Amino acid sequence: QVQLVESGGGMVQFGGSLTLSCAASGFTLSIYDMSWYRQAPGKERELVATITAIGGNTNYADSVKGRFTISRDNVKKMVSLRTNNLKPEDTAVYYCHARRIMTTQVYWGQGTQVTVSS
Repeated sequence: QVQLVESGGGMVQFGGSLTLSCAASGFTLSIYDMSWYRQAPGKERELVATITAIGGNTNYADSVKGRFTISRDNVKKMVSLRTNNLKPEDTAVYYCHARRIMTTQVYWGQGTQVTVSS
């Protein structure tokens, strides 16, 4: 059974940090590009960061560049998102996303809430 289970969300003050984790099971993580998306109330879901299966290349939304870091451990089947210098506008539900390379097969996690207070 395929599962992506996020954890690590919570409430933090302006300027704080959180590390979000995504535990993958039921599929071979190493052949999937992994991403974090987020969705704030009343807004569309947006791509935050991606780390590729091949080469481990990373890409970030302009709004989080320099503050967030995505990483992966294919052996432990984990993907993490380190978030620093959090701002109220980072408040959202954060979702883990997997896309098998060279296909349209995707999986989503259930999300973890991040709330940043000013």
